[in-house]
Amino acid sequence: MKIVCLGDSITWGFPHGPQDSWVDMLSRTLNVTIINKGINGDTTSGMLRRFPRAVLEQKPTHLILMGGINDVVQQESYDRITQNIMDMAAMAKAEGITVILGTPTAVEFQPWERLLVRLRQWIYKYAAEQGIAVIDFSQAFYDQSGQLKTELLLPDGGHPTRKGYKAMFEQIDLSIFDS
Repeated sequence: MKIVCLGDSITWGFPHGPQDSWVDMLSRTLNVTIINKGINGDTTSGMLRRFPRAVLEQKPTHLILMGGINDVVQQESYDRITQNIMDMAAMAKAEGITVILGTPTAVEFQPWERLLVRLRQWIYKYAAEQGIAVIDFSQAFYDQSGQLKTELLLPDGGHPTRKGYKAMFEQIDLSIFDS
């Protein structure tokens, strides 16, 4: 098994570094090759542009794709974000790569969070239609009553603390890699 994780700073592990990312935790747990292709500040359009090099050239068995927060911050259209995700999923599936979608994590700024809620709902609907597994990374940041766990976010209100990255990793159902 070989997994590529494509995303933005929250895939990379900002600001702590890749060694403290959920990707590294997954790699140590599964003991397989996992390639962290997170780039700070990346958007789904950027991910789509680098997809052939970042994903297809690596010839992975699995792709974990997570993005959208930077698109929302940069006021990219909802239609462009969803189309980019669909295009990347289609390219991966055409190469026989098992696609897994990660939901964008929670942010403290409500106008952005409202748009991210809509994107997360679309991800679940699209994934169900396509038979794609989903890792609900956003759930790591909410308590049982739906309140944001701000202690898992840095003062910027968007990037996880080290405990936040651990909570993200704990959202991964390892059985999704059995297929």
